[in-house]
Amino acid sequence: MCQVFISADPHLYDSRARSVRLHGVATSIKLENLFWQVLAEIAQRDGMGVPQLCAKLYDELVAQRGEVDNFASFLRVSCGRYLALQLSGGIPQDASISIRSLNAQQVLATEGHRSLLAHAA
Repeated sequence: MCQVFISADPHLYDSRARSVRLHGVATSIKLENLFWQVLAEIAQRDGMGVPQLCAKLYDELVAQRGEVDNFASFLRVSCGRYLALQLSGGIPQDASISIRSLNAQQVLATEGHRSLLAHAA
């Protein structure tokens, strides 16, 4: 089993910091390259760059929750959800279909029951 995971290209789990502007303030976000690649795919689907996507996600998160405790962790979870929603069929694998064109309620309905973490609680 472990061979499936340990055979990953080490470049994927190398960390890299990128500077992005959030609410007009330049900040540095450090993520593993795999997450930067997934964010680039998400951003490209909606005609944005990664810094624009990060700023949009940050602004929407602040509007929804009022604050952001750990934005890097939020981005990692967002990448995982994006990939899981592709597997469940909620987000089409066809990268030419923008995320913003999708019906959020229909996408979220493909999650079925909440995450395994919710079941463990």
